Amino acid sequence: QVQLVESGGGLVQGGGSLRLSCVTSLSRYTMGWFRQAAGKEREFVAAIARSGGGTVYADSVKGRFTISRDDSQNAVYLQMNSLKPEDTAVYYCAASRKSIYNTDAVSFVFWGQGTQVTVSS
Repeated sequence: QVQLVESGGGLVQGGGSLRLSCVTSLSRYTMGWFRQAAGKEREFVAAIARSGGGTVYADSVKGRFTISRDDSQNAVYLQMNSLKPEDTAVYYCAASRKSIYNTDAVSFVFWGQGTQVTVSS
């Protein structure tokens, strides 16, 4: 059974940091993070290639967020720094069989249940 389990969300003040984790039963997949704010569509945040061979970020998080993976642990991480209130959303871990440059949600075939991140002003 495929599993992706996120953790690490919470409430943080603006300018603060959080680290999200995703433990998965999958291996050798492109892994990504998406987020969905209340009343908005799900949007791409970041993706990392199999074996960490490359990364891609949404412009809105570039320079503030870092995606990484530890294949020995089947885990993916999202380090979020300099958080802003507009980063408030449910964050989802997802897996894709496609290139990291396929950042649309339909390219990702497996999804976690999400973890809430709330940034106060």
